[in-house]
Amino acid sequence: MDLLNTLVDKGLRRELPTREEALAVLATSDDELLDVVAAAGKVRRQWFGRRVKLNYLVNLKSGLCPEDCSYCSQRLGSKAEILKYTWLKPEEATQAAAAGVAGGAKRVCLVASGRGPTDRDVDRVGKTIEAIKEGNEGVEVCACLGLLSDGQAERLRDAGADAYNHNLNTSEATYGEITKTHTYADRVDTVQKAHAAGLSACSGLIAGMGESDEDLIDVVYALRELDADSVPVNFLIPFEGTPLAKEWNLTPQRALRILAMVRFVCPDVEVRIAGGREVHLRTMQPLALHLANSIFLGDYLTSEGQAGQADLDMIADAGFEVEGAGTTTLPAHRSEATAAVAAPPAGGVCGSGSGAAPAAAGCGSACGGCSGHDAAPAQADAGEVRSDLVAVRRRGAGTDLAPNA
Repeated sequence: MDLLNTLVDKGLRRELPTREEALAVLATSDDELLDVVAAAGKVRRQWFGRRVKLNYLVNLKSGLCPEDCSYCSQRLGSKAEILKYTWLKPEEATQAAAAGVAGGAKRVCLVASGRGPTDRDVDRVGKTIEAIKEGNEGVEVCACLGLLSDGQAERLRDAGADAYNHNLNTSEATYGEITKTHTYADRVDTVQKAHAAGLSACSGLIAGMGESDEDLIDVVYALRELDADSVPVNFLIPFEGTPLAKEWNLTPQRALRILAMVRFVCPDVEVRIAGGREVHLRTMQPLALHLANSIFLGDYLTSEGQAGQADLDMIADAGFEVEGAGTTTLPAHRSEATAAVAAPPAGGVCGSGSGAAPAAAGCGSACGGCSGHDAAPAQADAGEVRSDLVAVRRRGAGTDLAPNA
């Protein structure tokens, strides 16, 4: 297939595909799917070998968010029956993080609901970062606290944060249909603040919200231009009690094509399978490891993922290996550029990145990642609320029960 040969060649050279080529990946048939996975897999192995990075979410403050993000179970007006609690104490958050590290997680992602942190919140999170770093040498910490004010990114960096997450989620053209309490430009502004502070960029998308192929291309090209070091790909879990409760638009094949397209557009970045992989990829999750080099271990923010040991078994059975704490995730040309806080090149080439870090209002890092489930159900019909497919998190942070890691 000439298209795939062209995309592989471009990926190995870190060259940007045309929009037409990226759209053509999303338009491939199910009969061509394994060819698409194999082609994108060549690009993935060129830059990341067979390593899989494990990340672990700690929800520092759950629910009661003033933002109206339609996809999020923590949103203003959400009727989803999720856990609601105020800030965890640093020792509580550190204990929760320790479970993920013990399970093999290389990065701990500290997430809090809300529009953005106060200076007091930044101090609180800073103490948590310091505590985690003190007890876990070599573990990365990513903060995701919402929209940042001037100077806050620098204070998180000084506390030891390695990265800041804030997802763009969808295209600029359709962003206003998903959220009205802040703008797409607000998210980009936070990315730029984090980048300027020298934090590594973590910003991604949520697929399955009713967007078009063009919308998916727009947001992934925007992420490349922002030069994010890691791109979480969330698959919407339609929580009952949220406006998108009836949006069941994904199949495993569609999810794999989206991941392949992201890999071709951003060949040398950390592509992370985030919320919703258990629901939408189901038994085809191992195939996705040929496209993405990073996953979340265990549970998500407000919903449960499959058992942490099942994640580890899946990685081993598929012939991959967990990336160790002593291994640099990014290829040398990116990690060196990040360390130097280099400015993105003209045209925003993912291949010669610096370290930006998009953040967002609300629970930015994984509001699509607020979703997840440990079952493998049949695909729901579009337009139908399927509360049976989403297991609300009742363990780990904010509870007296052991976390899943």
